[in-house]
Amino acid sequence: MVNKIVRRVAKDAAIVIGGILILWIGLQVVFGTTNPFYVVSSESMVPELNVYDILVVQARVPFESIEVGDVIVFNRPVGEDRVIVHRVTMIIDDDPYTLQTKGDANRASIPGTDFPITENDYIGEVHYVVPQAGFITQIFAPPINYILIAIVIGVMVLKALRKGKKDTPPPPAPESLPSDSTYTSGDEIDQQSHDAYTVTDEAQAPQDTSKEDKPQ
Repeated sequence: MVNKIVRRVAKDAAIVIGGILILWIGLQVVFGTTNPFYVVSSESMVPELNVYDILVVQARVPFESIEVGDVIVFNRPVGEDRVIVHRVTMIIDDDPYTLQTKGDANRASIPGTDFPITENDYIGEVHYVVPQAGFITQIFAPPINYILIAIVIGVMVLKALRKGKKDTPPPPAPESLPSDSTYTSGDEIDQQSHDAYTVTDEAQAPQDTSKEDKPQ
């Protein structure tokens, strides 16, 4: 009896772990990066982004397609010692493509932090924000926090994809034809095609913060 219960628990655990791994790998494929999640750790993007918001970053957006007004995640160009999330305010150069950013709550862009941002610094564009879900990183230690975040993000993305499919309008019905009209194989019916300051805003990957200083 005991062995039967143990086998059942082990089977259920294997299913759960397997499902989480599939979900995690799926999210990495969809967003084009090994780590699509970052937690906001400062207030320089308030009110757009707040501390402990979780950012879902899409790395498949080409760097050259980023425009003024987009919110991006990138490595600090000088030192590459921090990950920053700021809004693009200027295209400095087209060849090579170089950007300048600024935190929404900051008075001005900071040299060495907000510019010059090149493709080598670029991580991805912010596509989704999960408000305050980053508190999970303060409550739970790895790998539990990663698992919970992956589940939350996975459910959110699936809902967004399903909603997008439901919101897609159906193609218009073809106009009714007179009862005495006939068409040969050469006749065609035309149809109409239906064709997102001074203190930097840091974003960091979820981690066990119990052994580190709290974010500024």
